Amino acid sequence: MVAALLADLFETHRAHLLSVAYRLTGSVADAEDAVQESWLRLAVARQYEIEDLRAWLTTVVSRICLDRLRSATARREQYVGQWLPEPIVTSPLPSSMPDPLAAVVRKQDARFAALVVMDVLTPPQRVAFVLHDGFAVPFDEIAELLGVSTEAARALATRARKALAHLPEPVTDTEHNAAVQQLMEALARGDVDGVVAALHPDVRTIGDAGGTTATAMNVVAGVEKNARLWLGLRSRYGFDEPVQPEAGALEPVLVNGQLGLLVHERASWNGHPGTPQRVYGFTVTGGKVWGIYDLVNPAKLKGIRLPH
Repeated sequence: MVAALLADLFETHRAHLLSVAYRLTGSVADAEDAVQESWLRLAVARQYEIEDLRAWLTTVVSRICLDRLRSATARREQYVGQWLPEPIVTSPLPSSMPDPLAAVVRKQDARFAALVVMDVLTPPQRVAFVLHDGFAVPFDEIAELLGVSTEAARALATRARKALAHLPEPVTDTEHNAAVQQLMEALARGDVDGVVAALHPDVRTIGDAGGTTATAMNVVAGVEKNARLWLGLRSRYGFDEPVQPEAGALEPVLVNGQLGLLVHERASWNGHPGTPQRVYGFTVTGGKVWGIYDLVNPAKLKGIRLPH
C-alpha cells in the first residue's frame, strides 16, 4: 500500500485508538506512545493480511497497553503516596482546533472518578471491561488477546463492573458546575458553614505528588477533615488575603470534561510558601462535592492541553 495512503487511513483511526489507549492506561503519555507504536507496527506489517484495519489496530494498541499496565502495576509498588490517573485538562471555551483526547473524556467511563476506580482493577480485568463495555469488542477476541478462555474473559469484565458499581451516579454538567462553584465560593469567603454544606458526607480528597512536593499523603475522608484541610490551605497559601499577586494564578478548566481548577506555579510571597503547577478535579453526587483530586506530580500533568 502506498505509504501516504496508509498514513491517511491510520489517521482516520487515531481518535478511536487514543480513546482505547487512554481508557486502558489512564495515562496520556502512555496512550499517545501506544498509538504511535501501533503506527510503527502497521508500517512494517503485511497489509494484505489485514481484513479489518480498525479491529487490527485496536488489538495491537490493546496489547501494547496491557504491557504498560503490567509495568505500571510494578511501578506503583515503589510510588510515594497516593496514585491517580493522568488528567486531560482542556479549556472550557470551544476550540477551533479539536483535540482527539478532548473527545475521549465525553464518555462517562473516561471521567476522572471512573479512572480512579479502574486503577484498582487488575490489568486483565481492565482490558476485558474497557474493550467489551466501552468498545463492543467480542469476548472471544478479548480472550485471545489475554490468553484466557472466553468464559474467563467474561468473568474478568463482570468483576470489573462490580468494582465500578460503587461509583456515584453521573450528574449533568450543570449540577457538577453548581456544586464545584458553591464550594469554591465558600472557600473564597472563608465560610466554614458554606464549605461544610458544599461537601458530601462521604467526601474524600486524594493527592498525588509522587514525592515531588507537599500534598495529602493519605486519603482525607469525611466532611470535618476536608473542611479543615481546605480552609487551612486557603490560609497557608494566602488566598484569604485581599491583595494577591498573580491575579491569574487560578484558572477554571475542564478536567476530563468536567469543571476543575488549574493552579499556576506561584513563587513564595508575604510569608506564604509557593506552589508548583497543580490541577484539581472534582466528582459530584447529590448536588455536593464527593471527590477532590489534587494532581501535582509533574509527570502526571502532561495532559494539559490549553491554548498558549
